[in-house]
Amino acid sequence: MIANRFPLTLMMMLWQLLAAAGGQICRAADPPNLVIINIDDLGYADIGPFGSELNKTPNLNRMAEEGLALTSFYAAPVCSPSRAALMTGCYPKRVLPTSHVLFPAAAVGLNPQERTIAELLKDVGYQTACIGKWHLGDQPQFLPTAQGFDYYLGIPYSNDMGTLEDGSKSDFGKPIPDRKPSGKINRDEAGIRGLHQPPMPLVENDKVIDRVKQDQQQAIVETYTQAAVRFIREHHQQPFFLYLPHSAVHFPLYPGKSWVGHSSNGLYGDWVEEVDWSVGQVLDTLRELQISEKTLVIFVSDNGGTRRGSNSPLRGFKGSTWEGGMRVPALAWWPGSVPAGTSNAEIVSVLDILPTFAKLAGAALPATKLDGLDISPILLGRPNAAGHQDFYYFRGLELQAIRSGPWKLHFGSPKKSEEKDANPINPDARAVGLQLYNLEADVGEQTDVSEEHPDVVRRLETLAQAMDQDLGISENGPGVRPLGRVSDPKPFLDDNGKVRAGAVATQAQFP
Repeated sequence: MIANRFPLTLMMMLWQLLAAAGGQICRAADPPNLVIINIDDLGYADIGPFGSELNKTPNLNRMAEEGLALTSFYAAPVCSPSRAALMTGCYPKRVLPTSHVLFPAAAVGLNPQERTIAELLKDVGYQTACIGKWHLGDQPQFLPTAQGFDYYLGIPYSNDMGTLEDGSKSDFGKPIPDRKPSGKINRDEAGIRGLHQPPMPLVENDKVIDRVKQDQQQAIVETYTQAAVRFIREHHQQPFFLYLPHSAVHFPLYPGKSWVGHSSNGLYGDWVEEVDWSVGQVLDTLRELQISEKTLVIFVSDNGGTRRGSNSPLRGFKGSTWEGGMRVPALAWWPGSVPAGTSNAEIVSVLDILPTFAKLAGAALPATKLDGLDISPILLGRPNAAGHQDFYYFRGLELQAIRSGPWKLHFGSPKKSEEKDANPINPDARAVGLQLYNLEADVGEQTDVSEEHPDVVRRLETLAQAMDQDLGISENGPGVRPLGRVSDPKPFLDDNGKVRAGAVATQAQFP
């Protein structure tokens, strides 16, 4: 009888083991929560994990100790292109072919036909929120709530794109410049520039809820942080995607009232340290809710730092295609999944966030061409995980440099008299700046070795020629997709603070 029961007992034991294993497989396949904390104009060496001694960043230090530092992480030279790349997984020129950034009342923006991270994640059941600076178009068709986000709160562009009298053109504590707009409004399809810009709105979803003056600027980090924590608490029992693009530390500098004088590095250091506090609030909330082990957090800057910060040991600043303009500090944190206290120098980029998040969430990729890679093997510490072999440095519509492995070839910018017809990879361009650097030996781009390595120069020029057949090296190539476009764009608030038609506010006019 015992012999007859043994097979049944064994089968029951095997069934229990398989059930337990199956449960583990299901739990491992559960999609993680996904968080991006994107800082505006933060320099490569402005935080402790990347070498800062001036700015005290204990929360980011702990994040690095518990996670991964990505030391060759690339964005774009300026704000709007970088955010377009992050949202779509494409080189900025492919999806937002503009010469610079977007301004208030722009007639163009990220095309609603583009599939954003938020849209991909919503398709597989994620709750989505964008809290902070959007900067991909401020007309209703371009706002986050039209691009896959369930909730939006923020200033829809940079925090310097407002009026003089509201403090948008001067740092905290500085006198308001005694100037008045004069002459014709400086406006094109990218929006209104300079002193003619309208009052700056704080927008919730697609509605104005406040006019951003100095007090609102000074409270903006706390405003964003409180909203982010609230979103996490409300949605922690289901998969969520939180995009937290801070207005800090972009000019003008407005650290919170309790943070002014907090650092030894002036207003800039004060605001970096307040950002560090904000990161701590997010991570502490994840720990408190016991969801840290099912949440991937990426911390990154949208472009290189300005001269107010530090990009050491890199050359150049925001707006350039030197390393200091595009290589940014980046951390990945996912306790139990991302190996703690590690670093990785593979070439990775904001281009890679969409395909990586899609892979982790089990979401389908867009049918259109992507330029990014799934870098989850790098984040998870898999052996021999690789990033990009080649990376292209665009400044606006112009290809200015290429990296392949350790080699970086700068084409330079044509001379003013040659701009119309100049080709940055033709022989004439060599006289105005073709330079080769070995970034492994010379990350500061100090020693041009093009004469010693003509074979490398030729190989990288060949890569550029291939890109000319896709995105183009100065003009738009066949791979460039159309901008979103509207007729008769209007600002959220007019010069008198009145709300535009369709931009419903909590009150009719702000004082």
